[in-house]
Amino acid sequence: MKKEVTKRVQRIDTKVDKMRMRRKDTDTLKVKENVFDEATLKALYTASHRGVLNAIGGSISTGKEANVFLGEGKDGDIAIKIYRISSSTFNSMEEYILGDPRFRNVRHAKKDIIFAWTKKEHRNLTRAKEAGVRVPKPIYAERNILIMEFMGENEKPYPLLKDITLDSENAKLIFDTIVRYLELLYVKANLVHGDLSEYNIIVNPRTMEPILIDMGQSVTLEHPKAREFLIRDIENIMRFFKRYGIEGQAEELYLTMKEIKQENK
Repeated sequence: MKKEVTKRVQRIDTKVDKMRMRRKDTDTLKVKENVFDEATLKALYTASHRGVLNAIGGSISTGKEANVFLGEGKDGDIAIKIYRISSSTFNSMEEYILGDPRFRNVRHAKKDIIFAWTKKEHRNLTRAKEAGVRVPKPIYAERNILIMEFMGENEKPYPLLKDITLDSENAKLIFDTIVRYLELLYVKANLVHGDLSEYNIIVNPRTMEPILIDMGQSVTLEHPKAREFLIRDIENIMRFFKRYGIEGQAEELYLTMKEIKQENK
């Protein structure tokens, strides 16, 4: 069994080498097996052949459903998000996908849900960016692969909101900006993030600018749970910033956004 796994990893290594991609550090056996399956390698090769991807580097982050790698594109560093098809559970995705009118015809098969989710995140990032929200610029989506602008410096990603130390002034600045982002998503992009918290916001430590990430679950306002998701997003942000003396009511903020939405019709 061990020999067979080793042979499979060697075949993956050979294919990656043929794709003219390099890894800047050594990934674990588990990552190779779970992420770089044959279909994913073919999709990466397609991205490379189209000039979107020149090299793939080390791991930036590992989440419940996806791994994110540093990459090299034609204009500099990029982030390569690969949703794992074989080793992830995607039951939670269905409530976001199946209620979204943009994906009425998606089948319930796991692979189809993952492909729809990848496409959905690309669309959501595009809409958010067009509305004026600071998010990674989406570059390319194919099957279970999403390529985006890399948010960081010197090959290191910006820290998560939960991991930075803030004084009261910067905390208020970041809070106000995040609330403004939620408003822009709701009013201009017709979107709700759906899973917003200190774990899905990164911060540029030089400018203290917050950046929203992980928008695969974001839904349109037509989704039957859009209001529920938005209030939960607001409550999560309120809870986090309460430690800095920032108070507020989620329902009041939601009603304010709703009024602004009505005024902009």
